[in-house]
Amino acid sequence: MRYISMLLALLMLLFAFTGCHGAKQKLDEFEIPLVFDDSKEYNISFWAKNDTNITQVNIYKKTIEDFEKLYPNIHVELKLYTDYGKIYEDVLTNMMTGTTPNVCITYPDHIATYMSGQNTIVPLDSLMSHKGYGLGGAKLGFDSPKAEEIVPQFLEEGKIYGTQYALPYMRSTEACYVNKDFVEKLGYTLPETLTWDFVFEVSEAAMEKNSDGTFKLNGKKTLIPFVYKSTDNMMIQMLRQMDAPYSTEAGEIKIFNDTTKELLSDIAPHAESRAFSTFKISSYPANLLNAGECIFAVDSTAGATWMGSDAPLVDIPEEEIVNFETQVMTVPQFDTSDPKMISQGPSVCIFNKEDPQEVLASWLFTQYLLTDRVQIDYSCTEGYVPVTLKAQNSDEYREYLSRIGEDDHHYRVKIEAAKLLMDNVDKTFVTPVFNGSAALRNAAGAMIEDVTKSKRRKQKTDDAYYTGLYEEMRSLYGLDTIEVNQKYTADSIDVDKLLIEETGKVNNEPEVNEPKKEKTPLPTGSKVLIISFVSVWVLIIAYVVCDKIKQKTKIR
Repeated sequence: MRYISMLLALLMLLFAFTGCHGAKQKLDEFEIPLVFDDSKEYNISFWAKNDTNITQVNIYKKTIEDFEKLYPNIHVELKLYTDYGKIYEDVLTNMMTGTTPNVCITYPDHIATYMSGQNTIVPLDSLMSHKGYGLGGAKLGFDSPKAEEIVPQFLEEGKIYGTQYALPYMRSTEACYVNKDFVEKLGYTLPETLTWDFVFEVSEAAMEKNSDGTFKLNGKKTLIPFVYKSTDNMMIQMLRQMDAPYSTEAGEIKIFNDTTKELLSDIAPHAESRAFSTFKISSYPANLLNAGECIFAVDSTAGATWMGSDAPLVDIPEEEIVNFETQVMTVPQFDTSDPKMISQGPSVCIFNKEDPQEVLASWLFTQYLLTDRVQIDYSCTEGYVPVTLKAQNSDEYREYLSRIGEDDHHYRVKIEAAKLLMDNVDKTFVTPVFNGSAALRNAAGAMIEDVTKSKRRKQKTDDAYYTGLYEEMRSLYGLDTIEVNQKYTADSIDVDKLLIEETGKVNNEPEVNEPKKEKTPLPTGSKVLIISFVSVWVLIIAYVVCDKIKQKTKIR
């Protein structure tokens, strides 16, 4: 019994220490303080992404330095990542230990997953409209843009289930960067707007080879006429252009339909001939384009500084770069009279903390990221577009655009890519955001990747293949387990009632079914503690029973 008692005491001591370190804490819903307490010191962490671009890094550092001069009691710690996926993974890991950052640059799809934690992400509607500390507020120490000065389409992207959970930071779309010389060498003339049929036709024509195995077009053994960087965007845009279903705002998965199969079947022969490939399978589109080994390279407008013979940023040796005229065009379309392209780019969210003052400090810094100085400086590093009309219409930004082609800072392709988005904002769209939308996006791209790999291996892609592919995607990405938010299904409630529900019930309106909240899993430490206590008590009971049996045996 002494040994068992000692074991029990040690276990209790062990979990007393582990239980108070890194445990996930339930946070109260954030409430805006009446006034910001500038007598206290606040340390806030800011997780951001850069494309190994030192200019962007320096802009972040200068932004923090300038902000801390305005608010000496707020200290911002910058943590840089080179990949949004890594930020996503680290946030999910830190959610389990209650050590999330204060401010994070991320994507709305990711934010929807972060929201699975109780009060993890701070809703921004009340903060944005606050007279003192809201957008354009009177108590701010800097010139913050008003809500109406943010591009409406960009601001709308940060709404999840009708509530604003993110502010846009920068915006981009996709562009097709074309080697115009190669197109004309093949006997074609670029149309005003690219179509999928045109791109695939030219790509197939480019596959003709010489007797020595080199391609006639470039005299090399390597040529991939059409390369797509982000195949998830490719599938999503194709479906939107065809007015085919993808998903609903409530989280209903609609992608596994006949149109998707038709699109994959159309891509398959070009994947088999190797006229089409992807970044994951082959290489970075810009590298192939700049080396004269690609005709149509689709990538983000934010990547424009890497595209073209005179690109300021390159990943290949200078001697491998060929000279050609780069044409910046919208992504291919099915209907050129009704073009549709995706809107994308980083957003900013704020994580909830125990101290509301700390959250308010985070909100002040988040707003500062939308000031003209930050917006203009960062957008000029690549083909990004400022998210505020205030910055876009400023004399400084207009002058920047007007000096197109003067030098690397005003690189022609980069500015043309930015203008492409600004001229087509009304033709952009975003996908529904919900807990699981990030997984759906991954599945959309994975289907194109899988079909491309299958055709390169000469595999048969018939109806049975696509049935199996759909089943694999559902299983691999857990799409059948996504919980549909009944509050946002088409037949559950109309828009007016939904808005009233978000701001409070009035006029004795009927109750609305609230979305089911995911149960927060019991922390691993707690599970182990419970199991350990149960095990110890089982041992104690077993010992007592055995001892009694021994006593009876001795008596006999």
